[in-house]
Amino acid sequence: MPEAIVKVKDLTKSYDGIKAVDSISFKVYKGEVFGILGPNGAGKTTTLEMIETLREIDHGSATIANIDVATNPYAIRSMIGVQPQSPGFQDRTTLTEIIQMFAAAYGERVNPKIFLNEVGLGEKTNVFVEQLSGGQKQRFSIITALVHDPKVFFLDEPTTGLDPQARRNLWNLISEVKARGISVILTTHYMEEAQVLCDRVAIMDNGKIIALDTPKKLIDALLKRGFSKPPFENKANLEDVYIDLTGKEFKREA
Repeated sequence: MPEAIVKVKDLTKSYDGIKAVDSISFKVYKGEVFGILGPNGAGKTTTLEMIETLREIDHGSATIANIDVATNPYAIRSMIGVQPQSPGFQDRTTLTEIIQMFAAAYGERVNPKIFLNEVGLGEKTNVFVEQLSGGQKQRFSIITALVHDPKVFFLDEPTTGLDPQARRNLWNLISEVKARGISVILTTHYMEEAQVLCDRVAIMDNGKIIALDTPKKLIDALLKRGFSKPPFENKANLEDVYIDLTGKEFKREA
């Protein structure tokens, strides 16, 4: 079995007596993409924020690389990368300057050009962050979270609001992060995205994990319960048409 880099046991968070996260337990393995799915209000973001040390844990525990999240938050922050739902950066600051500032916060010195090249932004080293498109900002926010080579990378609905091309490009970037041996934990409302990217998914509802397995095994279990829908076979969909016609590579926007 691969190494469990994240261990969550009986994790609980309540607000005004209502359990937003209700005694959930799971493990995330080294180099795995682990998805947390569920409707709005299911407890997905609260779960991430507790593991990221952004919210206090009411009950239970979470560890990363066997370091307790609640008792060693500063050690945890040095080994994780976080890409929030709405990344924000200081205006009138170039991409190069922002990367250098993020690296310095972790005691690192990096070559910003190398990181920008990885996400198709190598020509924008001296561009201000507010001049980037939505998709470019998402890609940029990912590399700023990776400057210190974290063990675990958290993404909260990373492709919300992106066009199909930007979303597919971000999928490729997440796969490349996984290939580096970094464990990825993400939330998403796009089931196709979860099926393509995730090795395993936990489905949450009302603060509880109601299913946890690989996408394939969850689908197989549904079919065994007698689920069926009208057969429809098509080797491509409208999104594939859009990507093919508008280009598969990063757009070099002015």
